[in-house]
Amino acid sequence: MLHELLTRHWVTLHGLVAMLGLVIYIIASRARRQRRHPSAAIAWVVSLALLPYLALPLYLLLGSRKVPRDPLARPTPTSPFKARQSNAPAARFQHLAAAMGLPRASSYQQLAIHKDGHDALQALRSVMVGATCTLDLCTFLLGRDALGKEISEILMQRAQNGVRVRLLIDGIGVYLGGRPDMKRLSAAGVEVALFVPPLSSPLPGRTNLRNHRKMVIADGERMWSGGRNLAAEYFIGEPALKHQKTPWIDLSFDFRGGLARQAQERFDQDWTFATQASRRDAPPSVVPAPASDATGAQLIASGPDQADDTVYSLLISSCFTAQTRIMAVSPYFVPDATLLMALTLAARRGIAVDLVLPCRSNHRLADMARHAALRDMSAAGARVWLIPEMIHAKAVIIDDELALAGSANLDERSLFLNYELMIAFFEPVDVQRFAQWIERQRASASLYRARPPGVMREFAEGLIRWVAFQL
Repeated sequence: MLHELLTRHWVTLHGLVAMLGLVIYIIASRARRQRRHPSAAIAWVVSLALLPYLALPLYLLLGSRKVPRDPLARPTPTSPFKARQSNAPAARFQHLAAAMGLPRASSYQQLAIHKDGHDALQALRSVMVGATCTLDLCTFLLGRDALGKEISEILMQRAQNGVRVRLLIDGIGVYLGGRPDMKRLSAAGVEVALFVPPLSSPLPGRTNLRNHRKMVIADGERMWSGGRNLAAEYFIGEPALKHQKTPWIDLSFDFRGGLARQAQERFDQDWTFATQASRRDAPPSVVPAPASDATGAQLIASGPDQADDTVYSLLISSCFTAQTRIMAVSPYFVPDATLLMALTLAARRGIAVDLVLPCRSNHRLADMARHAALRDMSAAGARVWLIPEMIHAKAVIIDDELALAGSANLDERSLFLNYELMIAFFEPVDVQRFAQWIERQRASASLYRARPPGVMREFAEGLIRWVAFQL
């Protein structure tokens, strides 16, 4: 009798907690206008119903996907579809970007695409040492290794020479890199801020929203960007270590011009958000429609601070407007169903689709989760290339008109949760240069051969894909 009463009491308590969790989920989703990916919504609802004691605290800690914004603060597009007579992918890309309120294309000069880690490091040093007024760095992590120490020394030296130096590091990434000596940096005059630190963030529910953007901007005129974090493995490795692994292959670049000034504005917004500094009242900006001729390059910020999932939407649109080829490189490939369909349909209608991945990445779960998508890609006629080294580069080429390069991976976390920064290049000569960089990496690759999975493997792959979106 006592056992029956306790069981009934537990069931009633479980039901109340589960109902409370679901009510909180519904109210928070509506109040914060959270548009969730279907797999994420199903995962939260099922978890809150079955395991409310675990799921509810996790939801309160991690459950927010978009940062609430004042609707009036969103840039107003001006006739984004005026030049519809152009069917070129680059023109359509710019029109869609304008419709989502992104800044229009701007000019740039002296674009240097770094051949390898040595070139990337030389360019990074040049940008930092050349700063005379301001030097701003945004990175996911800053390694506590030889390269991280060198960068810290340069930052402190520039600050002591009168340059205003600001360093923005992700609140989780700062621990993954070994936590640099921030007290020493601050004592030397470097302003250091953590982006949403997990234990002291004033922004509840956003611990899972990480800043993955990479940019180094000098004087608002010169910019270094791409996929590299500021740690040794992304450049030249640690030669002094006995068991040194080969440095990762990555893609970065630098340039001058108006596009760097746009990036400066983006950094300023991220800095203000991270430091919770007071904002000056300003009228909403107006984004003019792009010209019909695609020139220059365009800054594409993606993440919780954008009303739309910008990079994701632009990728899908570009897959449907591609006319000859789609070439992509990414360390991780775990697309959602819509992006996967866009890529496979492109391959089926005769577009040359080539995807370059590492044979084994640094994330085992991502490697396990990718096989279902790779099997679909292969069946549709796309070519998947696996290179023996770890490649951390992120880029997508559409025809000869568009090269999208920066920090975003082709996985759901990157496309839906992270703060990312990509740059769309429209100059045909530079698009070809990015394509040639990918082709050089593909030279050592082997073609992926799909194999039918066993029942247990297929179940494991599905389970990982289901939960990985929130990790």
